[in-house]
Amino acid sequence: MSTTVLDRDAPAAGPRPPRSYARGTRFLLLLAVFVCAACGLVYELALTALGSYLIGNSVMQTSVVISVMVFAMGIGSLAAKPLQRRAVGAFALVEILLALVGGLSVLILYVAFAWLRLYMPAMVVVSFVVGLLVGAEIPLLMTLLQRIRRQEAGSAVADMFAADYVGALVGGLCFPLLLLPAFGQLKGALVVGAVNAVAGVVVVLWIFRRETRPFVRNGLLAGGAGVLALLATVWVLADDIEVTARQQLYRDPIVHAETTPYQDIVVTRSTAFTGEPDTRLFLNGDLQFSSVDEYRYHEALVHPALAGKRSSVLILGGGDALALREVLRYDDVDSVTLVDLDPAMTRLARTFPPLLDLNDRALSDPRVTVVHADAFTWLRDAGRRYDAVLIDFPDPDTAALAKLYSVEFYHLLGRVLGPESRVMVQGGSPFFAPKSYWSIAATIGEAGYATTPYQVDVPSFGNWGFVLAVPGADGPPPPLRLAADVPALRFLDDDVLAAATVFPVDRRPRDVRASTLMDPAVLEYTRHEWQNY
Repeated sequence: MSTTVLDRDAPAAGPRPPRSYARGTRFLLLLAVFVCAACGLVYELALTALGSYLIGNSVMQTSVVISVMVFAMGIGSLAAKPLQRRAVGAFALVEILLALVGGLSVLILYVAFAWLRLYMPAMVVVSFVVGLLVGAEIPLLMTLLQRIRRQEAGSAVADMFAADYVGALVGGLCFPLLLLPAFGQLKGALVVGAVNAVAGVVVVLWIFRRETRPFVRNGLLAGGAGVLALLATVWVLADDIEVTARQQLYRDPIVHAETTPYQDIVVTRSTAFTGEPDTRLFLNGDLQFSSVDEYRYHEALVHPALAGKRSSVLILGGGDALALREVLRYDDVDSVTLVDLDPAMTRLARTFPPLLDLNDRALSDPRVTVVHADAFTWLRDAGRRYDAVLIDFPDPDTAALAKLYSVEFYHLLGRVLGPESRVMVQGGSPFFAPKSYWSIAATIGEAGYATTPYQVDVPSFGNWGFVLAVPGADGPPPPLRLAADVPALRFLDDDVLAAATVFPVDRRPRDVRASTLMDPAVLEYTRHEWQNY
């Protein structure tokens, strides 16, 4: 049984006489609005997340994607006005095109980054096209909604945007909680594209089937089926495409790769020029260590900090467990707490044979407690004090990481320190990023610490800087030395440390500002760019 429901105040005549629709038809159309809004927001989040992984500078990536998409949505809304007379077919066509572009968006940008080195122009174009199509949806859906039941503009807009905003909420939550963990970025976009195509075709073939000519229905059905077939084909080939594209970004063969909700993890392995196997870890494209010379970095990070009391040690970051390996070489270390955000990183350090060989299975030591948490948040609730703290975060090349190098962060760190505690911070390269390095040193001093900056050479990184700090800005700089019972080291001794505090003229302190949460100082370069320098 069907019924016709009309607003009593609606005009008797109009561009299209009302038809009879089955009960629940309006709900189905609002459900389509809900689904389309969820898909549109997932595309937006996928583009911003991919840019953050590949390029860094998440603020810039997010700003460009959102601003371009919102601008394009306005253009799309205007462009849809002439299509309202054929709203059914136009909406289905828009959804099919959006499914095609949005579903393939991550693949297109990844290929543009890996092979063509045209990521930013490609991102702007893809964001604009997706925004254009998303913007065209609302006017067409509004027209279709009024065909089912004419109502005042304010009431129709309220219904439309209620479904739209709730859909955006669901899409925004599904992206990090469901799509990324279950499918990853590339396949997740393909899934959403398929949902988008189905939503568009269902509106035509079910809700408005009596208003669509057979050849239009058949054409749209064929187009939707073609897009679904293409997305399915890409799904089958997705792993091979991703591996091939990713390999273009790295010199050595990739032996492990995964994308987590927090970062992109890649491990490469090859035979170095010396004939020794070279295992390298990259996070979001930035080199974290090379097995050929990582001992230089980790000896410089760990052992000067353990020259004093060291019964209890805190490591923030360092999920690869290489710094932990050095800490556990001291028999009088009673407990070590390692705080790392990403469970996938510590799982890899526990199970991946090349990493197990490097870290000496340090995470299996009974003295070690692993905590998976954001270090900033964890420090706010930390209840014990530590003799030594090692800070081994990735470089602050995004605003999210910059908070871990802020005055506020080092203030929080003071809660877990005693008067004799020693803190070691990896500070990036005084050569490639001198402003960033000296900003980190200035930030630590601004937070109330006495500091001793120093540098060493790590061939895979180049010149690398650290900052040793102790509580009390008015006190003397902490001495840079090794413990009398330091275990045998391959690189570091007291003579090397004495030389490490002397900076060449072109790497000496700069007049730089401290970094705060509200005014972060973001790294000038990423390690990936330094390697291409």
